[in-house]
Order: sequence, then C-alpha cells, then structure tokens
Amino acid sequence: MSRRTPALIAAAVLLPLALTACATPDGDAAAGAKTPAKSDGFPYTVTNCGVTTTYQAPPKRVVTMNQHVTEIMLELGLEKTLVGTAYLDDQVLPKYAKDYASVPVIAKEYPSYEQVLATDPDFVYGGYGSAFTAGDGRGRETFGKSGIETRLNTESCTEGDQPMDTLYEEIREVGRTFGVADRAEAWIKQAKADNAATAKKLAGLKPVSVFVYDSGDKTAFTAGGEGIGNELIERAGGTNVFADLDKPFGDASWENVVARRPEVIVIYDYGATTVEQKKKRLLTDPALADVPAIKNERFAVMPLSDAVLGVRVPAAVDKLAAQLHPAATTP
Repeated sequence: MSRRTPALIAAAVLLPLALTACATPDGDAAAGAKTPAKSDGFPYTVTNCGVTTTYQAPPKRVVTMNQHVTEIMLELGLEKTLVGTAYLDDQVLPKYAKDYASVPVIAKEYPSYEQVLATDPDFVYGGYGSAFTAGDGRGRETFGKSGIETRLNTESCTEGDQPMDTLYEEIREVGRTFGVADRAEAWIKQAKADNAATAKKLAGLKPVSVFVYDSGDKTAFTAGGEGIGNELIERAGGTNVFADLDKPFGDASWENVVARRPEVIVIYDYGATTVEQKKKRLLTDPALADVPAIKNERFAVMPLSDAVLGVRVPAAVDKLAAQLHPAATTP
C-alpha cells in the first residue's frame, strides 16, 4: 500500500482548503541562471493548504520529500538549493538524473524530523500529506517552530477544481517562491501547448471507460475523481469509472469494478509489486472474468510519478492517449 494512504487520503478529506495566493509583481530572475537570484518580486506572500507565509527572499536550503516535488524543483533549475531529498516511487526522468545524483538522499522513505534538521534547511517541500504527518514528528507547525518554512503539493488539499489548473498554479507559486517566475511561466506555456496538441489528436473520438488499478486485494485502491489522475484519463480520451469517488485516491469494491465494466485497466507501476504480478492478479480472479478489459486483456501502464501533480503530467497525458487510442495517435 502506498504512503498516500491513509495519511494522504486523510489530508484530502480533512483538509479541503481552497488554494489562494496573494500575488505580487513577477520577479525578473535571469532565465539562464542555475541559481535563483533575489528579485523585485519579494516580499512574496502565498497561502498554501491553509498556511500563509511571507518570503522576504528565496529559500536557500531545501529538503524535498516525494519524487514529484523533487522533479518540480529540478525542472525549474533549482538543484543547487537542494540539501536533501527522500522517498522515490521510481526512477527520476533521465533529463534530471545528473542533477538528482548531486543531491544527498537522506532517507529511503520519509526521514525523521531529526534527519531533516541535520541538513540545516530553511524550507521543506512535501508531495503527499503524509510527508507532514504530525504523529511522526514532521508536522508543518513543528517545522515552523524551528524557523523552517514548508510547502505541501496542493493535490493533497484542494477539491472541486480543475487539477490541471492546480498544476499550473503549483508550478507558478513554486517559481515565485524561489525567484524564478520566468522559468515557471515558460514551463506552463509549453505544458498548455502540449496539452492542446494531444487534444487535437483525440478530437471527435469516443472515450473508452477506464479503471485504474493501483493496488489492493480485498478491495481495489484506485484513482478517484478529485485528483490529477482523473483529469489525466479524461484528457487522454478516457472516462474514469470511479470519477464519482470524491478524493484523489480511494478504495472501491471489486463488485463495483465488475458492475462498471471498464474497457481498459490502467495499472500504476511502482514499488515492489511488478506490473506483471498485478496483471496476473486481475486476470486470474474469476470474479472479474466478464469485465471487458479482462476478457480482451486491454491494459495500459503508467509509472506512479506520471499520475500525480508534477511536471510529468502533460507528457503522461500524451503517453496514455497512445495506449487508449493507438490508431488515432500513431504518426
């Protein structure tokens, strides 16, 4: 079971705080610089998942917890600010490998509060709500008392909005926080263009029904309707059969999987259980034998890091579209 549950699910249910931001004029950090410079955009005030922070200057010593937020930092050229990272779901993208290798890995999974403090950070960036589990001593309030600012990826604390817009705002706010607003806006512009190109390829096609299988035996841990995973499916030409689940991730009964008759099963690839093991579990379950996706052995595969709120999403939409609609997307 992923570290996204129960802590992430609790964050999604108990912390549905609307993301707001108090904007100040964009900074003018040099686009080609590899380290962020203090810009005219400071002081900068932002409210993230209910925590309001005013930055007088960009943070300089950062610890990231969870892969997708680490990759956001690397995409924005902020590797020199990273003094520690933790908890990968899979391999970082090849384009980030060299920069990632320069960052100390302080824990295989979540570091203790003491391990984080040992890096002398001024900022901690968590990907899932479980990154800041108060019961494990890593609450945001605890870090704040030590003079350490924090940010939580907003997929863990927003609901009812458009997740792709939330992604753009996540990138924008991180760029503003680190004085690299220009890099953030350049990424957003390209992401919108990539999404538009995929949409053009799929125009007029009938969506296929999709069930996401993350993990689970007695129940199916799947993608709900509130996260980027659901919007990713829709933009790739699919319909999530559990879009009515009002959280990013949650459990569904196998009886409901059968009743909703998905045409394609998307398997999230991560952790110790391989894709082939997951396929075998599904294909050999007699209760699923009449599900169209099982009868036709129609599977699509996505790395977990593609299906969370991070910089992989636009490319992931296109890759999933190619699996759901191969005839329409083949050059």
